[in-house]
Amino acid sequence: MSAWVLPDHIADVLPSEARHIEELRRGLLDTARCYGYELVMPPLLEHLESLLTGTGEALDLQTFKLVDQLSGRSMGLRADTTPQVARIDAHLLNRKGVTRLCYCGPVLHTRPDRPHATREPLQIGAQLAGHAGLEADLEALQLARECLRVAEVRDTTIDLADVRIVRSLLAGVAVDASLLSRIHGALAAKDASELASITRDFPAASREGLLALLQLYGDESVLAEADKALKHIAGVSEVLSHLRWLASRLDGAVVTFDLADLRGYAYYSGTRFAIYGKGASDALVRGGRYDEVGAVFGRNRPAAGFSLDIKQLVSVVSPRALKAAIRAPWGEASDVNAAIAELRRQGETVVCVLPGHGSEVDEFHCDRELVQVAGQWVVQAV
Repeated sequence: MSAWVLPDHIADVLPSEARHIEELRRGLLDTARCYGYELVMPPLLEHLESLLTGTGEALDLQTFKLVDQLSGRSMGLRADTTPQVARIDAHLLNRKGVTRLCYCGPVLHTRPDRPHATREPLQIGAQLAGHAGLEADLEALQLARECLRVAEVRDTTIDLADVRIVRSLLAGVAVDASLLSRIHGALAAKDASELASITRDFPAASREGLLALLQLYGDESVLAEADKALKHIAGVSEVLSHLRWLASRLDGAVVTFDLADLRGYAYYSGTRFAIYGKGASDALVRGGRYDEVGAVFGRNRPAAGFSLDIKQLVSVVSPRALKAAIRAPWGEASDVNAAIAELRRQGETVVCVLPGHGSEVDEFHCDRELVQVAGQWVVQAV
């Protein structure tokens, strides 16, 4: 095998795409800062129990594992940054009130999580901890929407769900981890025959409620249908009311509901949302409430947040125009070097043409040139 061949679903990012990714990264982090979110930088590598305790099987399967040569302990390369941010909030910052944190960095997946995906996403996200009310869920959604607006994603659709509906339907039913995984899979796939088969011994109310969820997706009328179909299930009415409250405050948004949607990691504890771009089959943003993640770190704080993959995002938005640049001659004379330095201090991109390379392709599309006129170096249009 050639030494330059990379592993499957791992790729170099070349200049034009890297520039676009970096511009998006800066814009999204600046947007989070405008909402009051502080930047944190968790490590790529942690002890395995810190990364995975309480996060469920899905994240476990996505995590690369290795042995620390210093301590002999099992370690993992993070597949998701959310548990790390919960650890920072619960164990290191340990604040009493609301904490808003954001982050951006690579994560690694043992397998791509969707068709044509990279196994090295560049994950950016935000978390609001310390407030149990719906206001935190709404702020997470509003910030996620604003991030997509800054990225110039058009015609988005917000899909809402809540894991507490399925939990209420399974309350009092003996379900082990393996069976729960099969139930979640059947719900996600809308597989009625599989769901009927694996729930055949369930109490009638639980079984019928789970089967009803398969049809409960669409616009806000779904919530009225769910009220009728699940009216005897304790707690469901309140959850549906919460979903209505959120939807009513997303001004100008196209909102849909899929009450069987449980895709993603198992740490979500309440409202979940996914935001899709026009014609996209895969969500650009996923988020929601995950109150129980911090419990393993000794502090069970309410939290809501979201994350997205900038590499996925850059593949669905139009490239931004390259900033105009200035072509300049290479030289050792102090006057031309002083003129170049001053232009760069002003924020201009100045590309010096090295001797013998004047006819090469101009990757920066320089539209101006630094030339000497009457003994002075001036910038002129090409």
